[in-house]
Amino acid sequence: MYKLFTDGGSRGNPGPSAIGGVIYDGDKIIKQFSERIPETTNNQAEYRAIIRGLELAKKLNIKELNCYLDSELVTKQINREFKVKDKDLAVLFVKLWNIKQDFKKITFTHIFREQNYLADKLVNQALDSN
Repeated sequence: MYKLFTDGGSRGNPGPSAIGGVIYDGDKIIKQFSERIPETTNNQAEYRAIIRGLELAKKLNIKELNCYLDSELVTKQINREFKVKDKDLAVLFVKLWNIKQDFKKITFTHIFREQNYLADKLVNQALDSN
């Protein structure tokens, strides 16, 4: 089973933002991404990171995927435990929801930041780059 770890962050809320993620096949890294995105909020960056990761997984023809995020809010919204009340997040939620339909099996799990070290590091590298 493939695994996707993603993270998004902003310095300021909103502020300069970036996304990062890693796709694993077992314990082997098969794809990484790290990029600056337009100024946004932290939650929007988290959504953009998972969307970017799903788009990459789709390009790799992955059909079954376990996704891990350190944003409890985004994870609970994706899993329909929390309603999406913010209109800007709602747009991103719909985009994510539509992309996830292309997967045969997909899960979204909240993890602590310490378990998401590499994705967090990729976000900070992008934020620190000029």
